[in-house]
Amino acid sequence: MTLDAWIAGHARFCPHKTAIAFEGDALSFQALHTRIRQTSTMLATDLGLRRGDRIAFYGMNHPDQFVLLFAAARLGLVLVPLNWRLALAELQFIACDCAPRVLFYGSVFADKAKAVAAASEGCVAVPIQPDADQPSLADRSLACGNTDAPSGGQDTDPVLIVYTSGTTGNPKGAVLSQRALRCNAIMSQHAYDITAADVVLNVLPLFHVGGLNIQPLPALLHGATLVLHEKFEAEAALQALQDDRITLINTVPTLLQAMIALPAWSEADLSSLRSVSIGSTDVPVPLIEAVHARGIPLQQIYGATETGPMAIYQRADLAFCTIGSIGRCGLLCDVRLVGHDGKDVAPGTDGEIWIRGENILDGYWNNPDANAASLVDGWFRTGDVARVDDDGNYWFADRIKHVIISGGENIYPAELERVLRDVGGLKEASVVGRADTRWGMVPVVVAVKQDDAITRDQILDVFDGRLARFKKPRDVVFVDALPRNALGKVIADAVRALV
Repeated sequence: MTLDAWIAGHARFCPHKTAIAFEGDALSFQALHTRIRQTSTMLATDLGLRRGDRIAFYGMNHPDQFVLLFAAARLGLVLVPLNWRLALAELQFIACDCAPRVLFYGSVFADKAKAVAAASEGCVAVPIQPDADQPSLADRSLACGNTDAPSGGQDTDPVLIVYTSGTTGNPKGAVLSQRALRCNAIMSQHAYDITAADVVLNVLPLFHVGGLNIQPLPALLHGATLVLHEKFEAEAALQALQDDRITLINTVPTLLQAMIALPAWSEADLSSLRSVSIGSTDVPVPLIEAVHARGIPLQQIYGATETGPMAIYQRADLAFCTIGSIGRCGLLCDVRLVGHDGKDVAPGTDGEIWIRGENILDGYWNNPDANAASLVDGWFRTGDVARVDDDGNYWFADRIKHVIISGGENIYPAELERVLRDVGGLKEASVVGRADTRWGMVPVVVAVKQDDAITRDQILDVFDGRLARFKKPRDVVFVDALPRNALGKVIADAVRALV
């Protein structure tokens, strides 16, 4: 069964129910199904696309991204969502790498989109909204009528290529099949108990699997209503939680913190909200406690672009009693923690997280070297380190590439950063390794001051008695701001360059 068949089914059972609410407009399941059929016909007849062809989407969050995804599933095409925060050269590299036949773009990106399309031979640029030269995607699809295009897609077909950040080189395109997205949706339903009665708010960018696949796509596949915002604005998100009677939302720490910092947070009517999800490896405990103080469970989820991303997650009944845990192994996948010797480690011991299941990527697009490094006998090596307790709860340590080996000892920056959260006078801080002639590497704090009076020694002294002496940072570098990616996560390689 292809993904679009789920929407066709909901159109039969609840045709008038709102599937996607966006900027005051409501798209019913029947209307969504019709748009998918019309768009499929347009892609196949007007644009001449065939199974296996790639189409790119370059724009802010918009319902048309879901229309294109389901139409791609129906025809056996592959959607490539583009990160609109990337530089032109990075986008052009992606276009050259995956060679899309069509690039659909939002009007605000018109000039840049045409330059990106020009980087891929034979690629045409088509606007989502009407512009001076062309009709919109919706109008173009409507003009093709209601004739059904052949539905050549299959469950095992690739349907999504999501490019990972290129902090250590060029971006890599993770290829996810329709089966992987279906598996992901089932695990999301299990994680959040999604039903057709849910109203899910999404403020995260849809060019990441965290924005697309943790809740929005699973919500549509299970017949729930998706309230979609073009981009995150703290006040608008908090207002939507109340006005739209939102039941589920997925966030990241920086965005959730922005909402909690609003004066209106403490008095906001959150009576409909039964869970807040957070997709991050290391969530500050005070942030968790702020949500729990409103009587709402904060559920952590762990995964990667390559895992769909659902892999390890908390359910609501464990959120209050396993604060700080990233959860338990997902319903439809397997997890191993592997040591340096290639063997599974014992409970309580740090090991690299390996994931196996239908949710993981088929491979990296056009990148056999990356496949050989990351895929071993059906297992995906995440490059992340965690430990598991006797109850099966996983606790994140850090990324392998972030580990600082100092005098032969492993130091995990995330552990030091948790200590730094207790330091008054700091707005934010990160820990990275710096080369050292005696120890090989030593940890260094990169910090942003909130209080100009705070000193280097005050920051370093807070580690005394909290952690082993060899873990204590050797220096502090003050900066104006930490470099972050589109989801607000600190870019460790960019921080490393600062020291």
